[in-house]
Amino acid sequence: MDLQPFEPFHWPEVWALLEPIFREGTTYALPQDISEEAARAFWTGPGRETWVVLVHGRVAGTYFLRANQTGGGAHVCNCGYATGAGHRGQGIASLMCEHSQERAVEAGYRAMQFNFVVSTNEGAIRLWKRHGFEEVGRLPLAFEHPEKGLVDALVMYKWLI
Repeated sequence: MDLQPFEPFHWPEVWALLEPIFREGTTYALPQDISEEAARAFWTGPGRETWVVLVHGRVAGTYFLRANQTGGGAHVCNCGYATGAGHRGQGIASLMCEHSQERAVEAGYRAMQFNFVVSTNEGAIRLWKRHGFEEVGRLPLAFEHPEKGLVDALVMYKWLI
């Protein structure tokens, strides 16, 4: 596995990875019919540091790192992660989580916050907890899951310093 900064030529593979995740509508609070243009702006737009994980030269995972707030909250960052369906269970998400925390500290962030972790995304919740994140808030019935209806969303947090 090779982690590299995102370059524009990666976008077709990143979109091929993200599109089914966004269309499924079970993990990100984005429109299921999000356009490719809007998805690209969301994942790689200004203020984001985006990375890709390559396996055998192909994009198998991607994440972005950005400030969660401005002003007095600018020391807290936020990330979004996605692993390709054929690459889950291979440690890619764990690698991205570790790498993002290292990059966050290098960029001067002191904490990382996941604002909206869908409660049915149990694998991600287990992973984040294994990497030291705590559930610091629960938003009752905040996410409309396409199959399960209204479910909770979690706020997860980790002090990095």
